[in-house]
Amino acid sequence: MIIHPPEPATATGHVAAMYDGDLAEDGMVFAHTRAMAMNPDAHAAFEALIHAIVPSIGVRVYEAATLGAARAIGSAHCLLAHGRRSLRAGVVDEAGLAAFADGDDAAFTASEQAVIRFATRLSTDPAAMTDADTQELRDAGFTDRQIVDIALAAAARNHFSRALLSLAVPVESVPGLDPALGAALTRAASSPTGDR
Repeated sequence: MIIHPPEPATATGHVAAMYDGDLAEDGMVFAHTRAMAMNPDAHAAFEALIHAIVPSIGVRVYEAATLGAARAIGSAHCLLAHGRRSLRAGVVDEAGLAAFADGDDAAFTASEQAVIRFATRLSTDPAAMTDADTQELRDAGFTDRQIVDIALAAAARNHFSRALLSLAVPVESVPGLDPALGAALTRAASSPTGDR
């Protein structure tokens, strides 16, 4: 990574809060956090967007949209981080997450699978999407507000993941995630859904 983010020892304000969050949870500051610390106002705005999205769709649907987009994009950073978050939130178990890494979404509910498909299409060929894509979410029981927030969740993941990929931010192991599962998620990122 060519950019030179602020060092933890000199961080102040929102950057210090970003670093402190990583240190408190994992005892280290992730490279992706350091990269985003270059523009703390943008990071704060991203967090505000996520906080505006999640209440209407809930954590399970948010994580389904996030994982679907991250797999489609080929983002190991986000597959690892949100894989662990999904495990901790009870969205999916380790076996289900390993299957997801191999392209099998059966561990998710039918409505969550619809969200994953929508996030995948948004992340691979958004210009080809039609009302039929939205109708699938409506048929799965989502309201207009939830449909918009699912689209925003997947689009937000594209924003974050693609920024990290474009800056060649190193991918690091995520503490607390089984190494074999981490390897499976990393392999999934090297063969994004759009390439399968």
